[in-house]
Amino acid sequence: MAWLMLLGALLCMLRVGLGTPDYSEAPLSPKPHNCPDQCVCAADLLSCAGLGLQDVPAALPVAAADLDLSHNALQRLHPGWLAPLSRLRALRLGHNELGALGRGVFSNASGLRLLDLSSNALRALGRHDLDGLGALEMLLLFNNRLAHLDEHAFHGLGALRRLYLGCNELAFFSFNHLHGLGTARLRTLDLSSNQLGHILVPELAALPAFLKNGLYLHNNPLPCDCRLYHLLLRWHQRGLSAVRDFARDYMCLAFKVPASRVRFFEHARVFENCSVATARGLEQPEEQLHVQVGQSLRLHCNASAPAVGTAWVSPQHELLLAPGSRDGSIELLADGSLAIENVQPQHQGIFVCLATGPRLHNQTHEYNVSVHHPRPEPEVFSTSYTTLLGCAVGLVLVLLYLFMPPCRGCCRGCCRCCRQACCCRHWSRAPSPLQDLSAQSSELSTTSPDAPSRKASTHKHVVFLEPGRRGLNGRVQLAIAEDFDLCNLGGLQFKVSSESASSTGSEGPVMT
Repeated sequence: MAWLMLLGALLCMLRVGLGTPDYSEAPLSPKPHNCPDQCVCAADLLSCAGLGLQDVPAALPVAAADLDLSHNALQRLHPGWLAPLSRLRALRLGHNELGALGRGVFSNASGLRLLDLSSNALRALGRHDLDGLGALEMLLLFNNRLAHLDEHAFHGLGALRRLYLGCNELAFFSFNHLHGLGTARLRTLDLSSNQLGHILVPELAALPAFLKNGLYLHNNPLPCDCRLYHLLLRWHQRGLSAVRDFARDYMCLAFKVPASRVRFFEHARVFENCSVATARGLEQPEEQLHVQVGQSLRLHCNASAPAVGTAWVSPQHELLLAPGSRDGSIELLADGSLAIENVQPQHQGIFVCLATGPRLHNQTHEYNVSVHHPRPEPEVFSTSYTTLLGCAVGLVLVLLYLFMPPCRGCCRGCCRCCRQACCCRHWSRAPSPLQDLSAQSSELSTTSPDAPSRKASTHKHVVFLEPGRRGLNGRVQLAIAEDFDLCNLGGLQFKVSSESASSTGSEGPVMT
């Protein structure tokens, strides 16, 4: 026992001498460099959401590409605060208490693609609030208190595709220049659930087709204007999703009071006095073009004045600038026209031309191109071939008539010549299902109906009943054998009967 105690003591001394590390005190996974406390850092993702932060953390990891600061209590952003984050692509600032932005807040975010400012307390957007966001593609500003937008609030957002301004307090929005926003790339403009009560209908009608399809105006106190009604009705009939999907939410004020809201597409009585002529000329009808696969096509941008800049939008929503499309199938020429040398099915749809110039302001021209496969050419009808064939057939028929005359009726002198050919044949028909002979067949038979084991004949023929002399208006009834010889007509017997009920009303052929 003593030597065991001595061995344990030696082991303990050895462990202390070697300096074995204490793993119980070491962290399991050390935090990445510059990761703020309580935040989550994973690769290029930095999430500080829902921590009740009133200020942005001072040190942020430079590798962050997706920064989430939503659901906090941020009230302001300092200019240049994004300078260390050169790789930032997405910034989420929703559900905070931001009341204003200010100049230079996004000056170091040239690579930002997504900016979420929803559910804050923003009341206005200044001219320079969004400077530095030249690569931004999606901007979320819904559920704020925005009541004013500067005339050039979106001037520097040339790459923006989706803009969400719903659930704000906007009473007016300029569709003429979209507050400095270009229409070349924009596909979605959400203005729903605002206070829009005045809309310039000609500006609305001049928007390109791809933007009309993504323009959301529902849940606004729109005016019950005849031109606006016919314009929205036409969009609904064309199947534009922004109107079709929210048709019940498009309302207008019938008497300019909030309590008089009526639905555009369910209370047509309000617009029954509106003339369709008031809506004519609002929208230029798209030109319908039909082209076959493999043909060439050229589209001209027919602007009302000389254009300085011209761009096109393809049916796949690709912005077409010189020299042309990415796949090389579409070429943009120097005069602004579009050329397609080899039309394919993917070229079907609406092409929109965007023309800009001193006397033009984002004027558009639309072409609806339908691509069809060429129909196979019908075979050439050769009259000479058919004429020759007809002559040959006619000659064959003449030869058959000359050398193989048809069998005529046999007489007493010529029965020998036609006996083997056709005259002396026994004509047969399908067996009759009847087992008992009718009154009519008994009159036409030379065998007594009471004969034993009598069966229905399998060689019945069509005969005509002649009138007998008495009781039948002078008609004579023909009685024949069941198997008779057409070449020996003398063997046929005639029988006069006045009691045949089957022949009294018969003038035509009777099958026996």
